[in-house]
Amino acid sequence: MSPRKPDPRSRSVLIDAAAGLLAAEGPSALSTRRIAREAGCSTMAVYTYFGGLGGLLSAMVGEAFVRLQEHLTRVAATDDPVSDLALLGRAFRQNATRNHHLYPLMFGGGFLAGFELSEEDRQHGRYTLRNVTACAERCVGAGRFHPADPELVAHRLWCAVHGFTSLELGRYLIPPYDADRCFEDQLVSLMVGCGDEPDAARRSVERSAGRVPPPEHPEA
Repeated sequence: MSPRKPDPRSRSVLIDAAAGLLAAEGPSALSTRRIAREAGCSTMAVYTYFGGLGGLLSAMVGEAFVRLQEHLTRVAATDDPVSDLALLGRAFRQNATRNHHLYPLMFGGGFLAGFELSEEDRQHGRYTLRNVTACAERCVGAGRFHPADPELVAHRLWCAVHGFTSLELGRYLIPPYDADRCFEDQLVSLMVGCGDEPDAARRSVERSAGRVPPPEHPEA
């Protein structure tokens, strides 16, 4: 009899259960028994799917970036690359709010009390920047942005939007400078900072607001 294949749905449930515990209670809550109980499965499942707690933690980071990439790749290219770039920023934000329990793990947050990211884990998700880099290159090529290294532009945007997202998830942004107001202002400012004309940047950012695709998996 061939060995039973792992169920990817169970794998995802375990990842979400572990990330939820870490977000709500901290690293002390991460035991195979507690994670299995939250996921509604046996402790052996943690070893079957991940080889142990360390493998599960690494898989949580990988899954977080997979979900981010799914959001980014749903942004279709149009004849307005600045609008596309703004929409990538919106996709980044949407992923973070929909997967708020996983988001801190992507960048090392939540790994305390002996749980640390490996260098491989830290660099694993850099592939998600390719979407942003390609769009930034289109913005430069269209004359909307100043001539610049597109990858450096992508890093600039990543740093800025990650900072905003961390503040939003931490509930630091309150009226009259709430998250929505700050985000819209940040998008326009970033595009102008890259060389776009203020009015053109504002129009493109406003256009991107009407293009936000609905989530593929509302239950995620």
